[in-house]
Amino acid sequence: MNEMTMDRAYRPHGLAHGQQGVLGAPIARIEGPAKVSGTATYAYEDAPDGTLYAAIVGAPVPRGRVTGIDASAAEAMPGVVAVIHDDPRMVTGGSNSQGAAHSGTDTIFHYGQPVAIVVAEDQAIARDAASRVVVSVEEAPARLAMAEQPVEQDHDLGFLPAIDKGDLDAALAEAPVTVDLAYTTPVHFPAALEPHASTVWWQDGTLTVRTSNQVIGAARTTIAKALGLDTDKVRVLAPFVGGGFGGKTGVGPEVILAAIAAQKTGRPVKVALPRALTAYLVHHRSATTQRMRIAATQDGRITAFAHEGVAAQNDDARFLEPIPFGSLPLYGGANRRFRTDLVRLDLPATGAVRAPGEAIGTFAVECAMDELAERLGLDPVELRRINEPDVDPVSGKPFSTRRLLDCYDEGARRFGWEARNRTPGARREGEWLIGHGMAAALRGNFTVKAEAEVRLEANGRAVVACDMTDIGTGTYTILAQTVGEMLGLPVAAVEVRLGDSDLPPSAGSGGSFGAGSACAAAALACEDILSDLARRMNAAPEDLTLKDGCVTAGGRSVALPDLLRGEPIVARGKTAPGKESQRTSQASHGAHFVEVAVNAITGEVRVRRMLGVFDVGRVLNAKTAANQLIGGMVWGIAYALSEEAVVDPRSGHFVNPDFGEYHVAVNADVPQIEVHFVEEIDDSANPAGAKGVGELGISGAGAAVVNAIYNATGVRVRDVPVTLDTLLPGLPPL
Repeated sequence: MNEMTMDRAYRPHGLAHGQQGVLGAPIARIEGPAKVSGTATYAYEDAPDGTLYAAIVGAPVPRGRVTGIDASAAEAMPGVVAVIHDDPRMVTGGSNSQGAAHSGTDTIFHYGQPVAIVVAEDQAIARDAASRVVVSVEEAPARLAMAEQPVEQDHDLGFLPAIDKGDLDAALAEAPVTVDLAYTTPVHFPAALEPHASTVWWQDGTLTVRTSNQVIGAARTTIAKALGLDTDKVRVLAPFVGGGFGGKTGVGPEVILAAIAAQKTGRPVKVALPRALTAYLVHHRSATTQRMRIAATQDGRITAFAHEGVAAQNDDARFLEPIPFGSLPLYGGANRRFRTDLVRLDLPATGAVRAPGEAIGTFAVECAMDELAERLGLDPVELRRINEPDVDPVSGKPFSTRRLLDCYDEGARRFGWEARNRTPGARREGEWLIGHGMAAALRGNFTVKAEAEVRLEANGRAVVACDMTDIGTGTYTILAQTVGEMLGLPVAAVEVRLGDSDLPPSAGSGGSFGAGSACAAAALACEDILSDLARRMNAAPEDLTLKDGCVTAGGRSVALPDLLRGEPIVARGKTAPGKESQRTSQASHGAHFVEVAVNAITGEVRVRRMLGVFDVGRVLNAKTAANQLIGGMVWGIAYALSEEAVVDPRSGHFVNPDFGEYHVAVNADVPQIEVHFVEEIDDSANPAGAKGVGELGISGAGAAVVNAIYNATGVRVRDVPVTLDTLLPGLPPL
């Protein structure tokens, strides 16, 4: 096994000298034909014979305790096989594995919390029967409105400790120019297209779970622990996942309940959460309040920078939205304060949704920077250039690579930023007010443990396998490209096997670390294969050239099948963080530029143009990377203009838990979006030289839209989404 921790800057020689020309190329997804033809198997499809269907019974109040469950009416229905509510292994406390879910408790932590599962011969019967289960409760007063609850500063939730550097208060008091601004963001749902679903069955004491999950290695451990099993008695399958956005990083309680039901009935069980129920059984992004305080000299140099926020969590979970996470290394300033305080609510758990911290924290930061630029009389891009730090301003570590200034310059050039009218409300086209805005983007980069096995078959084809998932991000394709580049094979000659917990363990899809970690492990496995091929060619590995299935060295060229002589070569690569990841500050960077049109009569906002330039290290696939960034930018539009989960403060219900009322951006909301890269291979990040992509695009995107709205109208909006009622009173007259 080629095993490596990132103790030094390193680039596999196979990638450095790759001749196949497939890595980085905009190759279409290799699993695309299976998806569009319907042959790709998702979690709720292709069930074993005799499968039962499940429905969840939820708590009818947001706080209290269950005093009794009457399932007699449901059990009497034809087609109902079982109603289960008394198994001590039942997960009844948390919304998913990110929380500290309790088993066998009667405590109610939120409305809709699962208290029973009904299994029946078909889905309609199961859901009808679930509605007839009577849950008796002793209700307690519930905490449902964030503004009405006390704020806890002394807490131990989350992974981001408070940071206080220098004398912030003195710097603010002495500065000639300051801003002190408040921003809010609402609850957001991780609204993946594929429902949260699983098909589970037992065979000879082993549980198989085909599920829609992003991190199946961790899922296997969670399921085994919940059911009291050894991990080798659980197999998790997720070959195709229709989106996750963080909501599928944990194991939902419905999975554990379905496994219990399958064991008790002796038959396979399917469970899929209806869209409305997803709001209660899947974690959401917390609503936040944020305070931005920035002090600067008259020429624009920041002397104090404070980003303080408040996020919510229930009594049963440990996650806390790391609001200032993306702010920490973004701008200079010797005096700094970052903290996230806590409010306890009796709502479903909050958890990691795409770009936790950065997605909503950058809204406040980048809007505040826009306001500071205006007070200073500086162009917003110039203010950011002035405050570009040389080293990480919190840790003092050097940056691994950081091309943020190039992102500003290239983005401004491509967008035509120099033609922007700085005077708000000054540009009109009939009844439309036209404005331009920009914002920076940052997403921290992480290296995590990952393994991959590569098998070079005797016929010259290759197979790469690990338990990574592809949640629509292109994992299948970039792994094929990595192996193809290193072994000199076209992508069509590389088979990729994913989504099976019996395969070598990987990081899974989450945190934007999956691609770099999995591809790095695959590259290291290929290193071992190259060493074997070099030995057979009597050459050094760095002297090999591999292309189109042939190995060339020392003026001799041999086809792979001839060199292998009927025997495959199998190698496993393993990567993990090491000293290099501790020595440097690592992040992906970018800059957004947006043009909006705001109707001066109705207040309607239309995003007309959006352009982003990004620094993500090595671009593994130009098409799939751009696709992920575009997806994040679209989500930024939705965060700015429409997404808001509304809580009924009387009942703990979500008023709009489905796509009918929770308004994600649709095709009509999205303009032509451009994505460009400034590429620099980051040898400190991982052996593949790639940094995170998936969560970068959403960072700062909403702020760029809101800043453009101000430039168009002169109306500052500090609470998203931007709705008509917030704009109309301040719109300039025609």
